[in-house]
Amino acid sequence: MYPILHEWGGFLIRWTHVVAAIAWIGASFYFMHLDASLRAIPAIPTGKGGEAWEVHGGGFYQVRKYLVAPDRMPEHLIWHKWQSYATWLSGFSLLCWVYYGQADLYLIDPAVRVITPMTGAAIGLGALALGWLIYDGLNRSPLANRPPLLAAAVFLTVVAFAYGFQQVFSGRAAMLHTGAVIATWMTGNVFFVIMPNQRKAIAELVAGRVPNPAWGKQAKNRSSHNNYLTLPVLFFMLSGHYPMAWSSPYSWTIVGLVVIAGGVVRHYFNVRNAGGGDRWWTWGVATACVAVAVAISVASSPGARERI
Repeated sequence: MYPILHEWGGFLIRWTHVVAAIAWIGASFYFMHLDASLRAIPAIPTGKGGEAWEVHGGGFYQVRKYLVAPDRMPEHLIWHKWQSYATWLSGFSLLCWVYYGQADLYLIDPAVRVITPMTGAAIGLGALALGWLIYDGLNRSPLANRPPLLAAAVFLTVVAFAYGFQQVFSGRAAMLHTGAVIATWMTGNVFFVIMPNQRKAIAELVAGRVPNPAWGKQAKNRSSHNNYLTLPVLFFMLSGHYPMAWSSPYSWTIVGLVVIAGGVVRHYFNVRNAGGGDRWWTWGVATACVAVAVAISVASSPGARERI
């Protein structure tokens, strides 16, 4: 009876996780598209915001954005935070339920490293915390003013974690934990940066003062990071069901290729929605990255040398 109840528990947590993720990802994609669709209007000073008209569900929507804040505090304000929190909390619960609760089956591979379940859990949890400290530190360093270098540093950090996990965990757990580190960055952005900055802006508005524009800019940057990291995270979370994605001894390189592919695909849509044209080269880069990832997987599969 216990195994059946345990499976039901995992199924229900996973269901919750997927539903919450759909809500969060949908909101992220929507607001990035909305930002790109804003047009200047006389009611908002130039460079201070814009407006977009939308049609959906049989009606028309008029949406305005103030880059800093409106003249007065609205009577009703909708917060977008629980999608992120619910996604991370349910994902963390699933990580504990499956990988730490059944460490001998999912987390530990004696052929990679002989460790105890407690040690494995400590490494996994410690990596989540360390990953956030490194990522947040990079964003608060001078690299924050040089986006290409910051992106390169974040990319190398992801690959380093993927490589490190592969030295201690099973291939499946290594890729899943890489995704968990990135997912922790994303929710950390919401909890530690975006929401506090929005609360500070509201406090200033209520007090009759003009909020610091830097707060909104910082929050928007972190929100954009989340948008670009979404597709790679989804790949890593789904990878547990597909051994060909994580069974290669070079799966850490597959991680890097997926990060690039997912990032450039989001870049295509973000630029296109902003009226910047079609960056078709992004699809070429994404296709090439996926092709190389597949080639690495095939070449590393059992019997590959014999077939060659």
